[in-house]
Amino acid sequence: MNTYQQPDAAGHFGIYGGSFVSETLTHAIIELRQAYAHYQNDPEFLAEFQYELAHFVGRPSPVYHAARMSREVGGAQIYLKREDLNHTGAHKINNTIGQAMLAKRMGKTRIIAETGAGQHGVATATICARYGMECVVYMGAEDIKRQSPNVYRMKLLGATVVPVHSGSKTLKDALNEAMRDWVANVDNTFYIIGTVAGPHPYPMMVRDFQSVIGKECLTQMPHILARTGLHSQQPDAVIACVGGGSNAMGIFYPYIDHPQTRLIGVEAAGEGLESGKHSASLQRGSPGVLHGNRTFILQDENGQITETHSISAGLDYPGVGPEHAYLQEIGRAEYVGITDSEALGAFHYLCRTEGIIPALESSHAVAYAKKLAATLRQDQSILVNLSGRGDKDIGTVADLSQGDFYCRPSCQGQSVKGAEQPVKVFK
Repeated sequence: MNTYQQPDAAGHFGIYGGSFVSETLTHAIIELRQAYAHYQNDPEFLAEFQYELAHFVGRPSPVYHAARMSREVGGAQIYLKREDLNHTGAHKINNTIGQAMLAKRMGKTRIIAETGAGQHGVATATICARYGMECVVYMGAEDIKRQSPNVYRMKLLGATVVPVHSGSKTLKDALNEAMRDWVANVDNTFYIIGTVAGPHPYPMMVRDFQSVIGKECLTQMPHILARTGLHSQQPDAVIACVGGGSNAMGIFYPYIDHPQTRLIGVEAAGEGLESGKHSASLQRGSPGVLHGNRTFILQDENGQITETHSISAGLDYPGVGPEHAYLQEIGRAEYVGITDSEALGAFHYLCRTEGIIPALESSHAVAYAKKLAATLRQDQSILVNLSGRGDKDIGTVADLSQGDFYCRPSCQGQSVKGAEQPVKVFK
């Protein structure tokens, strides 16, 4: 029986969430709420959504036992939910399909989106190409530089990528510009938000579309754990990285009513939580209103948004989805930090140990899983949402490795710079 019933009719998760938008967007938000309320339980809509997930995305994504990693780390068995194997390479496609289907039914012909790491932009451009819709993606100029492969992918798919040069030139600024576009073009434009933030119904709607991740895990894990000799039905802990928080809510939500499973969100601690150079909204932020909802945000004493930092563009955001703020408040989920150097170390470790190149965002979750596993028993298990693949991050990793990444015979056995625990590079 499901006892967790959030949000309320007005889109509130306790004191968080809601809808704080300009008068010019009020009609568009009401129109969206009504459309989603109609279609979210419509059999034809749901059947089409399931068909697209199976035949276009390639779901269900597998759960993989990282056996070598588990042996080397010691302690709990580590499993990876392979969202990196989805079409477009991340979990983002689950949500963009659902919202694009809604846009079609609402008669919208133009799609806009914001993107940080570029995966949401690629997913949006992909579904727009499939459905024959105009696509405009706003992306911070700084993120365009560090995620250039995804920028080119979006353009290949027919999208217009608009660089945003204001503010920190990252995700929050891209979202600001997308909101301005929406205000000016509400009649024909649908805004596909990529995370569980924004005004109601976006946090709920994105969560619902992404919850396919956790629903699959609930079915998959009992069989997988039984095959590996573990007698529990579900993992002892579920771990996911948290920026805005869509991949985490996608796997957390179906587990909320399973209290024996810990839910652990991993924020970007950047150069350290005490350094001021991080993106840990839940651990170092305070309640406030950002991008249409009340949640935890990083702000100064005057309520001005402070600069953020993360090695990963997808976590470089000064807020978080309101449901995460609520889950932290009621104690159902816990949130921790992983630094840039720890994430980089986990990136290299998973590459060399399991033959999987993870996104730098996902590497934060992998890094914490390594820490936690070592403290647990061998008959316990951890499930990590591997939210995306790391092709997009190769340039960033190469730059951070300061030349050591491209290994030559002369660098055999040399340590990669930037990792707290040295990661050896071999030819």
